Amino acid sequence: MSEDLPGAGELILLAGLGNPGPQYAGNRHNVGFMVLDELARRIGGKFKAHRSGAEVLEGRLSGSRVVLVKPRSFMNLSGGPVVGAARFFKVPPSGVVVVHDELDVDFGALKLKLGGGDNGHNGLRSITKSLGTRDYYRVRFGIGRPPGRQDPADFVLKDFSTVERKELPFEIDRCADATEALLSQGLAAAQNTFHAA
Repeated sequence: MSEDLPGAGELILLAGLGNPGPQYAGNRHNVGFMVLDELARRIGGKFKAHRSGAEVLEGRLSGSRVVLVKPRSFMNLSGGPVVGAARFFKVPPSGVVVVHDELDVDFGALKLKLGGGDNGHNGLRSITKSLGTRDYYRVRFGIGRPPGRQDPADFVLKDFSTVERKELPFEIDRCADATEALLSQGLAAAQNTFHAA
């Protein structure tokens, strides 16, 4: 299994995870949507409704042809729209990159990887089940563990704290940079740059 994404000319699918609707927009669970919005800004395009059940935008990032995908379903049903878009655009699992929130990574820290478990993340679980494989790329945006005894399920559906919100634009920008580095430099180089930071 190659550690790097398909070569030049091949379409890469970048999926950001979140819940649709304004009441969820600022939630920790929606950071995947936030990063994709930044990537869309860099492309200079607007998302459009697609028959896969997602909002999509085609363009170029770091020399790669990409399609950005934001499922219009709730998080635990993300797999249907992501796989629907992957089939429509003829992107194999090896060309899928999922940007998502990660409880087991400190706030603002980034981890990139290929394959692995879902670590209790319902969006990843849904995508793995729908794709039929764990072998797709993940860009994990750390949101940290909930304080005290707060239920993780409640924590992810709360907005970022006041302190975190001050840092958030910078961290989203850095996560978008890491995603572009994955496209242009490959997994190992992107890990070397962004895991240490």
